[in-house]
Amino acid sequence: MTALKVFGLDIDKLAGGGNGHYVIEESARVHPRTRKAFRWVNWILALEVLVGLSAIVIALILEIRGTPVGFAVWFRGVVVLLMTLTLFFFAWRAEQGYYWGYQRLRLFSQIFPVITLVVATIPGLYPYWMVVEQIIFAVLMIGIADFLTSDHMRDAYPSPKRLREL
Repeated sequence: MTALKVFGLDIDKLAGGGNGHYVIEESARVHPRTRKAFRWVNWILALEVLVGLSAIVIALILEIRGTPVGFAVWFRGVVVLLMTLTLFFFAWRAEQGYYWGYQRLRLFSQIFPVITLVVATIPGLYPYWMVVEQIIFAVLMIGIADFLTSDHMRDAYPSPKRLREL
């Protein structure tokens, strides 16, 4: 596998740090259970994009009809949509065997639901429909985390640090 270069920058090194070029064994990468997990992850991410786009469309329709939705709704809608698209990039690199992509995807799929649900409980910050959207977003993220933290996936993507200690 070769490093991903954009505008002369080594994206894998930039995103993955010292382990940016560590790639898992090919047999683990192409294992049917690994491929199946990423099929599910990609489908769930696609649903996340649909949920995010739906939130922006709802906000747009409300604004056009004269109901202001506020800066928080627009900010959350755009930022979450962009973050979800970033998760697709992490999933793509993880599917290619890059540990850093797997690690980032797993980390964010575990952290985002917590943050999303905590923010959703702030009274008056978001309209009811966006709170529901946030709950759906969090549940889908938990699904991604569930696939990525399975015994098989943790074995397929061993930590480079742990391997060096052996």
